[in-house]
Amino acid sequence: PNPLLQSRAHTQTRSNSLPEPAPLPYPNSLPEGLQGAGLGFQPPEGGFGWIVVFAATWCNGSIFGIQNSFGILYVMLQSDLGGGEKDPTLEFKTALVGALAMGMIFFCSPIVSIFTDRIGCRTTAASGAAIAFIGLLSSSFTKSLEVRYFTYGILFGCGSSFAFQPSLVILGHYFKRRLGLANGIVAGGSCLFSMSLPFFLKTIGSTIGLAHTFQVLSAFMFIQILLSLTFRPILPPSCDSHHDRQDKLASRNMKQQCGSQMRKYFNMRVFRRQTYRIWAFGIATAVLGYFVPYVHLIKYVEEEFKENKKEWILLVCLGATSGLGRLVSGRIGDCIPGLKKIFLQVASFMLLGLMCMMIPQCQAFEGVIVVCLFLGLCDGFFITIMAPIAFELVGPMQASQAIGYLLGLMAIPMTAGPPIAGYLHDYFGNYYLAFYLAGVPPIIGGLVLSVVPLIHQRMLKKQQMDSGKDKMLVSETVMNGELLPGCPATEAHV
Repeated sequence: PNPLLQSRAHTQTRSNSLPEPAPLPYPNSLPEGLQGAGLGFQPPEGGFGWIVVFAATWCNGSIFGIQNSFGILYVMLQSDLGGGEKDPTLEFKTALVGALAMGMIFFCSPIVSIFTDRIGCRTTAASGAAIAFIGLLSSSFTKSLEVRYFTYGILFGCGSSFAFQPSLVILGHYFKRRLGLANGIVAGGSCLFSMSLPFFLKTIGSTIGLAHTFQVLSAFMFIQILLSLTFRPILPPSCDSHHDRQDKLASRNMKQQCGSQMRKYFNMRVFRRQTYRIWAFGIATAVLGYFVPYVHLIKYVEEEFKENKKEWILLVCLGATSGLGRLVSGRIGDCIPGLKKIFLQVASFMLLGLMCMMIPQCQAFEGVIVVCLFLGLCDGFFITIMAPIAFELVGPMQASQAIGYLLGLMAIPMTAGPPIAGYLHDYFGNYYLAFYLAGVPPIIGGLVLSVVPLIHQRMLKKQQMDSGKDKMLVSETVMNGELLPGCPATEAHV
């Protein structure tokens, strides 16, 4: 039997027995008889969606602006501890504070995907911003590096993860044709934070001290709590879906019910796709050296060029070209069909690895500035098209899970990179080998990603030969014809 016809017949039978639903915010977006279903849904491509874009921009900007400016906080933390002459492993220990925060953003992502799908984007994002606010505020009341592992590294990192990921998912509710543009605006606009925060932190840090600096940064998260309330999913849950699931579960034994509940919360279907597995592995490999320049570049410049007054310019250059790259890549991504978007990530990773290796070769401070301009551009191209590629690989229903698992896989290498670089500095007395080795993983990851479109084309050809073009199109429509992720009470299809 045709699964598409069965799905339509079942939906129409249910709609005849239900009272007429309340009108949707966008009444023309759903055909009659398919209330609460993703089949036939057309996002408004604007309207209230632009307010959501602004809120997502603030979310991304405040979180990653603080993270990418950690090079300034890194130096302030060491000064607050009395310098590095007392502890030969101080570089490693201090770098671990920022690496934990960045790593927790990605480590928590699979769990965030579950919360996003179960309780909605709005509640998840607001709760995460509140936790991040508590983490930054509590970091101002201690001078212990170990306590800041928890307050800044764990609390701020976990809260940022819960606030950040829904900001990616919610855009898929309001944009489809302009999804790349919306992601580009969010990512590009957020880079204004990365450009201004280094100068801001350098200015106020020397004036008010590290403790009060953490308090000022916590205000960004407090504002995000309020802005997260705009993350309103368009599609309401189906009125009868809960009762249907209860009836099905009642007819199963305990083992089947437990298995069903586990599959519901931990949807591993995305890993059945070979292209997704390769893509996720390639990115996880590449990010081992991704965060190293953001943490150690300021300290490297101070040691190598004795420059301690203009080093913040490097982070501004990173933020400026990253914003440019995100705006440009978002628009370019909309013009590139299908999985060919991945080649933008391939190019960005290859260039990023090369630029990391070029840092020790710079003979003057101005040369490091040029390298930072290219590093920021690579960052922009990599970040912006990550969500559109996930939608291309697994469809809109599984996009939240796909993004969550991907960010989770990125957690360990991204957390390990900066401390390893700090350890190499402690052992060899300089950053040369650290930056050389930081450039290797992005190059390897780029080579791995380059095979994903080729494998995808080969799989499509094989599918056409085995089952025919019509059957392939029907199965793809059924896969994407479910509720969008991020709606409260939306269930993963078992």
